Amino acid sequence: MKSFLEHINEHNMGIADEDWLLMDLNDENHIKKLNAYVGSIGMREYLVADKAIDELREKLSRMGIQFGDVTMTEDSGTISVPLVKHGGKFGKDLDTPADEFVNEQESGRSLVLTYEKTSNNTCKVFAKIT
Repeated sequence: MKSFLEHINEHNMGIADEDWLLMDLNDENHIKKLNAYVGSIGMREYLVADKAIDELREKLSRMGIQFGDVTMTEDSGTISVPLVKHGGKFGKDLDTPADEFVNEQESGRSLVLTYEKTSNNTCKVFAKIT
């Protein structure tokens, strides 16, 4: 009989790896992997660009990464939104004064979205973490 951990590892969705679920946005190797992951969004065309954004939001939320609202009003353009790690960093560091807390939500990284309407009125969305 398999243990619970063996069962979970067999049915992994391909997102988690030995690198702590790719949550460390300071690690350039994680950024390369995440860019391959979010870059796959550009391989498809969408009837509405908002659906591509919803898919990106869902993919990144699996790894504890979120981003704010995105509004695409033109036929093409580039938008940059800051990435936020879910939960962020809250608590005390060794040098934090007694009456203060560390509350870091920003990751220092951005999701750059380039979008364009095609000749057949569908949308292409390209994403990259910078």
